[in-house]
Amino acid sequence: MQSLALIENWPVPTAAAAVVRADGTVAGAHGPTGHRFPLASVTKPLAAYAALVAYEEGAVELDEPAGPDGSTVRHLLAHTSGLAFDEHRVTVPPGTRRLYSNAGFEVLGDHIAKATDIPFAEYLRQAVLEPLGMTSTTLDGSPAKDGVSTVDDLVRFAAEVQAPRLLDPRTVLEAMSVVHPGLSGVLPGYGHQKPNDWGLGFEIRDGKSPHWTGAASSPRTFGHFGQSGTFLWIDPDAGAACVALTDRAFGPWAVEAWPPFTDAVLAELRGRPH
Repeated sequence: MQSLALIENWPVPTAAAAVVRADGTVAGAHGPTGHRFPLASVTKPLAAYAALVAYEEGAVELDEPAGPDGSTVRHLLAHTSGLAFDEHRVTVPPGTRRLYSNAGFEVLGDHIAKATDIPFAEYLRQAVLEPLGMTSTTLDGSPAKDGVSTVDDLVRFAAEVQAPRLLDPRTVLEAMSVVHPGLSGVLPGYGHQKPNDWGLGFEIRDGKSPHWTGAASSPRTFGHFGQSGTFLWIDPDAGAACVALTDRAFGPWAVEAWPPFTDAVLAELRGRPH
């Protein structure tokens, strides 16, 4: 895919990207796709997927208590537990506001580790990474932000989410559907969004503006970006997913570069000149 070569114009030391279709075929790749990059918050969809495996295995229930009083596993996954961004401190009652929270994912990881009697990083490896052949992916620390992976590995993950084998497709459909609709909140790097829609561990594009995906991205697009200059989006209407990893922290360069890149990828997928 010619559009992927646009990453060469990004002001970053190293970048790699790939597109994988819903049938699992790789439409294109560019750059060092085997290079390991820190994922930052792109770790969260991986952690969420492991949590959903734990749910399907019966280790946890989505609506069982977890985190602050009144909060559940579902609240933690959907950033509605009321926990602060990076502190284990309750700021609002659960279910009242979308407060993006690393602390919430750390509480979630601890909850699953306790329920399964397996350290969360090991549970993630057994439940998601190993079955998908993601041999270059590790979690050394927080399930909110300390994953390290490659484009090649995340292509495997993006193929799984589009055509699930580890989970019931109905569970994935729930993960990409809005949890607690109508809640407003801040999308990190993009300001206050009303509503700030989120699924179970995946951010949902809907009508958000500004946004890190493209103008041509469908409202059903879901995924995540990371402060390490990384993103993964899945656009069900386009029947494809895109992964881009860099080694430069998210900032104005990404706000400027990512949307036209995504629009070019979508145009090429749809067979239109970009």
